[in-house]
Amino acid sequence: MRLLVLGGTRSGKSGHAEAVAAATGTDVVYVATARRDPDDDEMARRIAAHTGRRPAEWATEETAEIARVLAEHPAGTVLVDDLGGWLTRRMDATLGWTDGGAAVAGEIDALVSAVADHPGSVILVSPEVGLGVVPDTLAGRVFSDLIGSLNRRLAEVCDSAVLVVAGRALPLEAPVGADSTRTDSTRSASTRTVIAPSPAAPSPAAPSPAAPSPTAVASPEFPGLGDVEHYDDPVSFPPVHPPSHTVADEARARQLTLTKPAGSLGRLEELGVWMSSCQGACPPRPLERPRVVVFAGDHGIAEHGVSAFPQEVTLQMADNIVGGGAAVSVLARAAGATIRVADMAMSAERPGGLDAHKIRRSSGSIDREDSLSHDEVRAAIAAGRRIADEEVDSGADLLIAGDLGIGNTTPATVLTCLVTGREPVELVGRGTGVDDAGWMRKTAAIRDAMFRASGDLRDPAAMLRRVAGADIAAMAGFLAQAAVRRTPCILDGAVVTAAALLAESLAPGCRQWWVAGHRSAEPAHSAALTYLSLDPILEHSMRLGEGSGAVAALPTVHAAIAILTEMATFGDAGVSGKD
Repeated sequence: MRLLVLGGTRSGKSGHAEAVAAATGTDVVYVATARRDPDDDEMARRIAAHTGRRPAEWATEETAEIARVLAEHPAGTVLVDDLGGWLTRRMDATLGWTDGGAAVAGEIDALVSAVADHPGSVILVSPEVGLGVVPDTLAGRVFSDLIGSLNRRLAEVCDSAVLVVAGRALPLEAPVGADSTRTDSTRSASTRTVIAPSPAAPSPAAPSPAAPSPTAVASPEFPGLGDVEHYDDPVSFPPVHPPSHTVADEARARQLTLTKPAGSLGRLEELGVWMSSCQGACPPRPLERPRVVVFAGDHGIAEHGVSAFPQEVTLQMADNIVGGGAAVSVLARAAGATIRVADMAMSAERPGGLDAHKIRRSSGSIDREDSLSHDEVRAAIAAGRRIADEEVDSGADLLIAGDLGIGNTTPATVLTCLVTGREPVELVGRGTGVDDAGWMRKTAAIRDAMFRASGDLRDPAAMLRRVAGADIAAMAGFLAQAAVRRTPCILDGAVVTAAALLAESLAPGCRQWWVAGHRSAEPAHSAALTYLSLDPILEHSMRLGEGSGAVAALPTVHAAIAILTEMATFGDAGVSGKD
């Protein structure tokens, strides 16, 4: 038996887990993960209350070494209460609060494996943070992301899971069509007896018949739908390892030896340190192949008056970029970068046929229908990952994602509002230059889309399916995979940074591999940058998209590398240093 018990504060989850453990009739080892603090009287009372209600014959281990306890007790029942305390202790013991949890990724993997391999009974208690307010702090958001991901992974290896609300245990069924090696027939009889709902309990609500069905067409003619085959689960990313802290310290030390007052080059010094840490080398190597990938896609919402331009402009601008006449094309030539246009969901195709990773034609109108089907969003994320892999394998040493698509600031603003908790009237911009009436239509459409996705706030793939589009979903996969491949990225404007918000949810810690190229005139962009704790390199009031703002910042990154690489030290130049 493997049982995951979820619940909010004071929900009764611990009491339910203890009742299940007692009903097994086996020896029980209780793993208490809370750290005792002699100066915290309130926590001491909590621990005493938990201790007092345990049967005297239960063995108790106050430890964060859950995997060890599982290995030492292959028979009987191991009850862990709770995983939130365990994660907090491991984050405190590592750099987890500052590196997006990357430092504990290996420990999380080991815990999930230990639970999956344990031959006896395991009962795991964990907080369900998705029901409450996500803290408006970086540490709070990191914890919420990590515990949510941990809960999801443990549910996949457990025989059953329940959500405890107001002392009532609600069974959580596996998603329809989910791959699982465990079936109802493999679950223990004792587990089913304890967690089964009362006959009077209402069954889970069925989807409303009035809910609009997605218009996505999962046709085999679109080659990008086959990208899912390249990953075991395209939505599940490997742990993101942070840039090298050791090399960053070496780069900061070298900055102090250069012929300048310490800190006198400001952001250039910070960027040089960041590039060194990303490359794992001090001084850093000059960039040889910076690469821009422009993700193109049309959006059904553009048909409802939220943009000043018609959808056919997307294809025309794609041709302009490839032909070298677009702003991003000019900027890329000046900065020594090359460009690739990836058609994810344009309504039409460029001459020569479909792009190798195209998912569909256009995306659904998000104010009234899902932008993508379940299969399409997984394929789009996989396509973005494959494009990142292709570019890194071809020698790209820095990546820039650009966006191209009429109407794409609308889904981007929806995502930013949902993730940051901001209101549309605060963040809705003028996009391609809509008038007041267009702005009001755009704001109303964003509110409608937010309402449709309000139940998916803890599921980034579901949010992308409901209110993004194939281009934005692919960008999220691209940015996350670039971090997995330890490749730095420069973020562009509002659309790309909205995709980055979801990439950080899919692969916690990947933001450490990004810098913000600029701050867009779109208000949603500033909100997204604040949420990600990223400061822009440039402040030029740009709002073009295409990757233009990020490419405009690329020469500054080149300069930062050159300073750390080529500038003379006090010793080399014979210049007296500071006494």
